[in-house]
Amino acid sequence: MDFWYAVLSVLNTQATEPVPYGMFHLAWFAGSILLGVLLCRLRPEGEEKFVRRLLLITAVVCLVAEAYRQVHYGFTLEGGQVIPDYRWYIFPFQFCSTPMYVALMAAIAPRGRLHNALCAYLATFALFAGTAVMVYPVTIYTATIGINIGTSICHGSMIMLGIYLCYSGYVPQDRTTLRRAVPVFGVCVLIAMLLNELAHLSGLLSEHTFNMFFISPYCEPSLPVYSIVQQYVDYPFCLVFYILGFAAAAGIIHRLLCLLCRPLRRPGKPYARTFS
Repeated sequence: MDFWYAVLSVLNTQATEPVPYGMFHLAWFAGSILLGVLLCRLRPEGEEKFVRRLLLITAVVCLVAEAYRQVHYGFTLEGGQVIPDYRWYIFPFQFCSTPMYVALMAAIAPRGRLHNALCAYLATFALFAGTAVMVYPVTIYTATIGINIGTSICHGSMIMLGIYLCYSGYVPQDRTTLRRAVPVFGVCVLIAMLLNELAHLSGLLSEHTFNMFFISPYCEPSLPVYSIVQQYVDYPFCLVFYILGFAAAAGIIHRLLCLLCRPLRRPGKPYARTFS
């Protein structure tokens, strides 16, 4: 047994697969909310230096978890040997993958429109993504312990960041936040479309599933609600429905969180900044 096989064997440690609304799921869901609340109580003013540090740490942790996930799904252990067997459906550019890239960019981007837009995305679309998955976690768990921990960290961090960015006022608690976030989401959708098209042109789809953001016109529809639309509506209109639907959902959850946060603000505690 060589070193690489031993490492992958440890990373592939198995356990009983968690079930939705079981102890594992609920503990991580509650923990992500409590961590967000704790940050709000400890650093309610949302100083820019602290926010950037928080974004950087979160991004690095999620990127490490994603790297582990890619290694895990990139090889098969068989007969004491490591066999390269990358499963392209796990390529790291799904909707729920984007927050770690966006958080990293926001952490290092100079103060200005780009930084503001990236933070707005984390407080709307990323918050929606993390909440949706943690509320309905039917496809995220496996029998591999590390994968379950990694996915819980990544999705939970989206909730944690969304809570803190909204409560602290680092992003505005009004409609301007969603307006700033939509172009970032549009760019992410465009990248996913290009990747799907490249997969089709390269012939990758003949042997693998490759469906970034689950919007590829070359793959079987699988995304709830959107899959129904995709069966009956031309692709360009499907994309419009997809973008508007996700924008509406992101805006609603951001608005609900803001309504919840406002009365919880400590009297006399002003917001640290407003967007220019």
